[in-house]
Amino acid sequence: MDTESLKTFLSLCNTRNYTRTAGQLFVAQSTVTKRINDLEKELQVPLFLRNNRSVTLTPEGEQFYVYAQKMIELTNSSLSEISSLRKFDNQYRIGAADSIYDGHLAPLILQHQKQHPRDSIKITIGLSSNLLEQLQANILDIVFTYLPLNKADYKCDIFRQDPMVLVTSYENTRYVDGITQQLLMQENYLMCNFALQDVGHFIRNLFPRYHSFSVEIDDCSKIIPFLIGQNNYTFLPEDMAAPYIQDKQLRAIPLADFQTPVINSYIIGKKAKIKQWNEAF
Repeated sequence: MDTESLKTFLSLCNTRNYTRTAGQLFVAQSTVTKRINDLEKELQVPLFLRNNRSVTLTPEGEQFYVYAQKMIELTNSSLSEISSLRKFDNQYRIGAADSIYDGHLAPLILQHQKQHPRDSIKITIGLSSNLLEQLQANILDIVFTYLPLNKADYKCDIFRQDPMVLVTSYENTRYVDGITQQLLMQENYLMCNFALQDVGHFIRNLFPRYHSFSVEIDDCSKIIPFLIGQNNYTFLPEDMAAPYIQDKQLRAIPLADFQTPVINSYIIGKKAKIKQWNEAF
């Protein structure tokens, strides 16, 4: 099973058309057909259901799609790492949730690169669950996530503990002296579905059961444009909100009769990799 066949399979999954796949890969359509047929013979299962106009994945094909993606990612990562061995003193393959990167990692990495220009750092930004999958597939060395990983082969430590702050547009001065939980329930709250253990449950429990939010997003950094210049509210990690508050784009609203839990973020990796990180950063 070669990488070209896997790439052809993934391309066909996206285009659902042999002709378009051949065009994307700059090969003859017969080459695409042969590669897919060879894969199906090797696996002894059909990967696609075919008709005159398009193809769709079989259940076996859907399962193989996940495997093929991981194999290509691992192959590319390994080849890149081998290629960089002669060029760099150290290599770091890091994954981070967007808000952890913006709030904490970016300054650390920038400072490290200034002091160690011969180090290579590959950064992947993504959701915590996806990053943990890539860590366990050996695509990443260290990840910074909002979800812990309790496995014997990995070390999982708390990286940062961030307080939560309720924010709205700077121009919105309605609750400058504080807001109660009851009043917050009456406002247009935008839900950042942090997947942050107790924090996510806490925020949802502030509102009635089955409450519908006008905006719900799984990356809190992407919700900021929905706040600036509008009378909406949400909780953000304090370090993420700070520059927007300082620039008078967002306003922090005091909480009158309730408090929020802190957000735990984690650094996770094999013990040797965590030790290397701690010594270098």
